[in-house]
Amino acid sequence: MSGPARRSPVAATAAEPVARPGPGAPDPVDAGRLRPAWAEIDLDAVRHNAGVLARLAAPASLCAVVKADGYGHGAVPVATAALEGGATHLAVALVEEGRRLREAGIGSPVLVLSQPVPAAMPEVVASGLTPTLYTRAGVEAVADAVRAAGRRRPLAVHVKVDTGMHRVGAAPEEAVALAETVTARPELYLEGLFTHLAVADELGDPYTDQQLDRFEAVVAALARRGIRPPLLHAANSAGTVFHPRSRYGLVRCGIALYGLAPAADHTGHTDVAALRPAMALKARVSHVKEVDAGERLSYGLRHRLAERSVVATVPIGYADGVTRSLAAAGGCVLIGGRRRRLAGTVTMDQIIVDCGPVGGAGGEGAGGRVAVGDEVVLIGRQGDEVLTAWEWAKRTGTIAYEVICGVSVRVPRTYRQAGR
Repeated sequence: MSGPARRSPVAATAAEPVARPGPGAPDPVDAGRLRPAWAEIDLDAVRHNAGVLARLAAPASLCAVVKADGYGHGAVPVATAALEGGATHLAVALVEEGRRLREAGIGSPVLVLSQPVPAAMPEVVASGLTPTLYTRAGVEAVADAVRAAGRRRPLAVHVKVDTGMHRVGAAPEEAVALAETVTARPELYLEGLFTHLAVADELGDPYTDQQLDRFEAVVAALARRGIRPPLLHAANSAGTVFHPRSRYGLVRCGIALYGLAPAADHTGHTDVAALRPAMALKARVSHVKEVDAGERLSYGLRHRLAERSVVATVPIGYADGVTRSLAAAGGCVLIGGRRRRLAGTVTMDQIIVDCGPVGGAGGEGAGGRVAVGDEVVLIGRQGDEVLTAWEWAKRTGTIAYEVICGVSVRVPRTYRQAGR
């Protein structure tokens, strides 16, 4: 064991504060001071990723998708960094998400990706958002809201075409008539026409090209009627990286903006490898003890110790977004630069980590035994080891999108940029 300053691993409990959450975190001071668990967001990585994607998509423009609070990273800080990195547009899922950007002073175009309900259209107009439309009722609702607001200039809108994902959008045979309806309304300006790709991340699937064929047929039909929306877009992150044909005049990047591959088997692709993950999820050991061989741990007592072992408790659980099934799936954390297995069921507020046998190499951290206050990495790098959101996702049968979006609001976000 190194250095007398290290504390004993037996029955120690943390009391000191860690992490300094930045702007955008809920109750940041108390959350970071009273419970040592936090997410680190690297805004330089977001800027870098926006630059990579903007250069890749050029001459198309980059729309940074910051819905779901910036995929759990914090919509306002991420939007600001993305715009600084090269994005020209932003996209959200909900009107209230767009309003929050406006309240933060962000004036760039903000596209609401699904058609807002009629009752939300006055807020769309008041906040200067760009609504997606795909029904006549939606066209009428937003036009009425523009007129009621006394707005002098037409409001920019985008029409979405359902080319085969069958979630939302106007059918191709209906999209032309809908676009004509928009152009006939003096309150509205048809700025964009777009679609969404269902399998762009499945390379070699011909369905992507079929969708683009259908989309381009609608574009051609509109052109024959003298309607040429200045912004055409279809590419999500996977489309942007893997399907140059889909880039058109604008690309909408979400997961890639946050430094993650669109699918697990894309991590080695050259353009994906140039991205930098923006989120790290961390905590600190709050309690350490030695537990006898044969003892079982956590709810259900499903993890049995083969030897007398060092066991660490970490104050983060499924209420914070740590998937309950992660332990049974062989999930790990990093402590002292080494992988340590989760020991037993993830609970609402805590996890237990099997740090290895007492006196053994597995129980040794960097510079000594695992101790209270040691950093624990659930997503991110520590020393030469790294745990990624995609590794976590593959273990639990989901996708990295769900992992990062699942980091709950009670986890404070701390922001790093320019080395600070």
